[in-house]
Amino acid sequence: MLLAAAAAAVFAQAGPEQIKLTVGKSIVIDYPADIARISTSNPDIVDASPVTAREVLLHGKGFGTVTLVVWSKTGQRNFYNIDVEQNLEPYRQLLKETFPREDIHVQSSRDSLSLTGRVSSKEVADRAAALAGPFGKTIVNNLQIMAGPVDKQILLRVKFAELDRTASNQFAVNLVSTGATNTIGRVTSGGSPAPTPVTISGGTGLAANSTFTISDALNIFAFRPDLNLGVLLRALQQRNLLQILAEPNLVTSNGKEASFLVGGEFPIPVLQGGGNAGAVTIQFREFGIRLTFNPQLTENNTIRLYVKPEVSSLDFANALSFSGFTIPALSSRKMETNIELGEGQSFVIAGLIDNRVTETISRIPGLANLPVLGNLFKSKQLDKNNTELVVMVTPEITMPLQPGEAKPMPAMPREFMAPATPNAANPPNSTRRSK
Repeated sequence: MLLAAAAAAVFAQAGPEQIKLTVGKSIVIDYPADIARISTSNPDIVDASPVTAREVLLHGKGFGTVTLVVWSKTGQRNFYNIDVEQNLEPYRQLLKETFPREDIHVQSSRDSLSLTGRVSSKEVADRAAALAGPFGKTIVNNLQIMAGPVDKQILLRVKFAELDRTASNQFAVNLVSTGATNTIGRVTSGGSPAPTPVTISGGTGLAANSTFTISDALNIFAFRPDLNLGVLLRALQQRNLLQILAEPNLVTSNGKEASFLVGGEFPIPVLQGGGNAGAVTIQFREFGIRLTFNPQLTENNTIRLYVKPEVSSLDFANALSFSGFTIPALSSRKMETNIELGEGQSFVIAGLIDNRVTETISRIPGLANLPVLGNLFKSKQLDKNNTELVVMVTPEITMPLQPGEAKPMPAMPREFMAPATPNAANPPNSTRRSK
């Protein structure tokens, strides 16, 4: 009796022992005494069978929890709570390889999976839940999102530089006779407006009765009254120079798109159709300096940029007049691209060199072929245009100004408003009392 009591004390349990088992796998329990009998609460989940006098083989057959009771030959009973879950090692290994820096734990209950832990972003949590789809019918996503670091601010510096040079040379000759050799007429090569006869009388003495209107005296005009002969010459040289330099700068957070516009809007009349056919409404179109970009910091310590800069201005030289409205054209320089740069590096994202030469010659057949004098019967115009455009971008990672640091402000050439000088006799906040 004393020996049996001592054996019972050795085999006594403080509580049921917990055992985890995966479906399709088996384990062996080593029992410290000879086994008399075993029993499971659900043989469809765990199949238990004795192998030797002190070994029990457990095989997981389905999801769930069962209780295993083992009786020894001395009469002692031991209880085991066995949880059978799906084999999640392939999924855990997949999570470890996909998110090596994330703290993700997986637990299963029958055909459902529960994800717990802390991840760096909502995107990681959603992707981890999507990867669990083939391993369970129901996915419970209990992943917590950690507070991320402060987003870095990215400053984009853009420079537009445009140079437009235009040169023009013109030469033309017009001859007019108010009665030389009793002949009234004109000779023009068509390069410029020629004098137009207004009043011509017949009979003799045509010189006294003929009248010419000169709409354009050109550059050089000479008239011989004694010969009734006039000459008009056009010899012009024109040089134009246009320079445009715009430097828009814009700051935004990593991965956030930002844009701004410095300019204005101009109205455009639009004809309506349908029941309001013929009615005119006004729409406004923007113009000016516009910058749109979206930066993305990469793991290579570079900045990937989607950038769309634009410079546009009103062009009244090519304006359109319609129903009393003058609609200006737009002269624009714009581009849209994706690039990748290191911090502080610069890249020319657009460039244009445009050289154009236009030569126009007008001549009078036959007379223009005369030696020396033939130049008086032809006109020539030569136009040259040279345009150069460069657009450069430079991204920088910037930090905000700390409290107490000097804030950069535009330099004002004059003081906006001088402080008021208080009068000692009548301070600004004093009031007089009447006796």
